[in-house]
Amino acid sequence: MNTVEKRIVELIDKNRDTIIEFGRDIFHHAELGYKEFRTSEKFKNVLAEHLKRVDDGLAITGVKGYLNEEKKDNFSLALIGELDALKIPAYPFANPETGGAHCCGHHAQLAGVVGALLALSDEEVAKELDGQVVFLAAPAEEYGEAEFKNELIASGKIAYGGGKCELIREGAFDDVDVALAHHISPAGLSVGNGSSNGFVAKVIRIKGKASHAAGAPHEGINALDAAALGLQALAFNNKTFRDEDSVRVHPILTKGGDLVNVTPEEAVLETLVRGKTKEAFSDAAVKTDRSFKAGALALGAGYRIETAPGYLPSLPQSFPDELVEVIAEAAGEQPKITPPTAHGAGSTDVGDVQHLLPVLTFHTGGVSGGLHQTSFSVDDEEKAYILTAKLFALSAYRLLKDGAALGKQVKGSYKPVFNNKEEYIEFLDKFRSVEEG
Repeated sequence: MNTVEKRIVELIDKNRDTIIEFGRDIFHHAELGYKEFRTSEKFKNVLAEHLKRVDDGLAITGVKGYLNEEKKDNFSLALIGELDALKIPAYPFANPETGGAHCCGHHAQLAGVVGALLALSDEEVAKELDGQVVFLAAPAEEYGEAEFKNELIASGKIAYGGGKCELIREGAFDDVDVALAHHISPAGLSVGNGSSNGFVAKVIRIKGKASHAAGAPHEGINALDAAALGLQALAFNNKTFRDEDSVRVHPILTKGGDLVNVTPEEAVLETLVRGKTKEAFSDAAVKTDRSFKAGALALGAGYRIETAPGYLPSLPQSFPDELVEVIAEAAGEQPKITPPTAHGAGSTDVGDVQHLLPVLTFHTGGVSGGLHQTSFSVDDEEKAYILTAKLFALSAYRLLKDGAALGKQVKGSYKPVFNNKEEYIEFLDKFRSVEEG
């Protein structure tokens, strides 16, 4: 490491307690997508102590801080952290007010970005950065509560259920050339990413007819029974999906009736329909619709199927050797290199950003158990928070030093799928529909 890199490490070590306390606080006050008001405020307040300009209220709760804004024309790098958590009320450390739980590790991302801020905003370090650094907190990465998000869309507050999709639409990435992203992993330290599934989101309403469930069931139409038939038809469709398409359709029933002695008049389901390619999840979406239409038809019920664009598949992205080198030195171990052929069946709106600009992703450990599960545990705060901060900051410095030569190399070799956000929005909106019968 050179003298600037050593100073970055020293500054983060000096602020170790502050960074860890920030991570712990976010962990214990988890909030759900587009509702992360406390988390957003806390992140904004830290940024405001060190930066001349901080914008908030982006995509409802998003925050964007600017360092070296006067150098943005040379290069602009974004460090991305995610604000939201999962709704897992059974998690031992779930927020009792929201049911939110950071079994996703997003709190570690935010702690890492805050730690990087404390180092990069140092006057001696900042002058060595030949470009702008954007500290970006993004809302609503975990795609859930589709009905709530549809209400926000109907009221004009957002256009998309995914936070980064909405930030793209609002222009928050317009001044970004390359982005750095992080995720926590029980598997430990790694760099780069393969592909992951894209998806569309559906809210399915089955419309029946109420009656006395015991005294006159023949006078009603049981919406719950029709929904159950739809679920069974969907299960049979699993045999029609190709293994290589990595299709996943996983509905939840959010309403199955109002009272036990009234024939259910309405059943409501939410589901994501995922696949490795847009062709794969589009085909699965058609089969999902067909299944629930068949269930409704069998019992004489009606249906309303709302489909909203979700996330695009993430794209394979390797990590530059210069960053792998400094990560290995900072961590004291060689990171695993994720091969571009690797594929994950989950989804992330990082993929949407990748369709417009390169996003370099690294993973740190310090956790055990399963992601999105009650077994998730933060076991080593040094790896989860402090190392994450160092890797964000050191990677940013290497991308921006020497006229941002490495950053420009990463951008210059990247072939985006869309030339601008208008093309992206036009493509995404093709997946929006409402069908009734």
